[in-house]
Amino acid sequence: MALSPSWDAWLSENLLRGVPEEALVRALAAGGVAAEEARAEVSLARRHPAVVAGGSRTTLGPEVVSLLDVRSALHAQSRRTVERRRGVSPEEFQARYYRAHRPVVLEDFLEGWPLLERWRPAALARDYGDVEVEVMAGREARADHDVSPDACRTVMRLGDFLHRLEHGGPSNDLYLTARNFALERPELQGLWEDLRPAPGFVYPTRQPGSLKLWVGPAGTRTALHHDVDSVLFCQVHGRKRFWLVPSYETPRLYNREHVWSPVDAAAPDLERYPDFARAHVHEVVVGPGEMLFIPVGWWHQVLALDVSVSLTFQSLDVPGGNARWHTFG
Repeated sequence: MALSPSWDAWLSENLLRGVPEEALVRALAAGGVAAEEARAEVSLARRHPAVVAGGSRTTLGPEVVSLLDVRSALHAQSRRTVERRRGVSPEEFQARYYRAHRPVVLEDFLEGWPLLERWRPAALARDYGDVEVEVMAGREARADHDVSPDACRTVMRLGDFLHRLEHGGPSNDLYLTARNFALERPELQGLWEDLRPAPGFVYPTRQPGSLKLWVGPAGTRTALHHDVDSVLFCQVHGRKRFWLVPSYETPRLYNREHVWSPVDAAAPDLERYPDFARAHVHEVVVGPGEMLFIPVGWWHQVLALDVSVSLTFQSLDVPGGNARWHTFG
């Protein structure tokens, strides 16, 4: 029995990745293909002209992947985890984390910022409840809501939105995200007054599009992806759990669509994505007042553990500007 087009594509991709053939046979068998048929399909796919041509045309590919594997092995030998620090100066942050391409949680980053009180859901509802905002709704009905978000856009009063978060229980259905550009709205410009200068981390003057707001219930999820520049992720209210994978392990992430990976880092399907078994996954929880530095290209998956208010800075105050990854997906 011939394989479905999706299984054919999966088999070809993993052969080109160098996944051992026996692992592919086991995955096919787990998917309902008889063992002998699975072996025959693997053998047939390995000889397919497209797979042969694909392997021969990736002249530089194996060398690049091998170099990244070395970097991953060094990372494993260092036994590094995501550090949690306090009292980090801008100079140390830039040298030890930004330029070294290492994530870190700065536990005291937002200390003294008025937003820790003024951006709590009850305070936002009191001060800005009548403002109409765009949010993402109906996300649970669409598996592609992260990749194709436009169908989820809707407008509602901020007060009504926050009431649903507080009383609706855990959900991934309703979320105000960076794509909704809430902080661009004239009616919410007062929120900018609750920030405090952080020279050496972010620019002291307002940069268009540099600050993004995220507000949602417990249970909101963002699939595994990477950003194209480094990000300071600040948690204002509630907690979020992050799964982080180093940028140099991108070949293990099955990245087919721009910055997104189909792998669930919290519960990976290693039969379907066997190469992910070699990835180093770091797990960290970020709480109120804390900032997680996510280096450019580091993969991350996010789950809100509570009703959550977060913001992200992308205009970093570093020499030469925030280094950018130019993707071609």
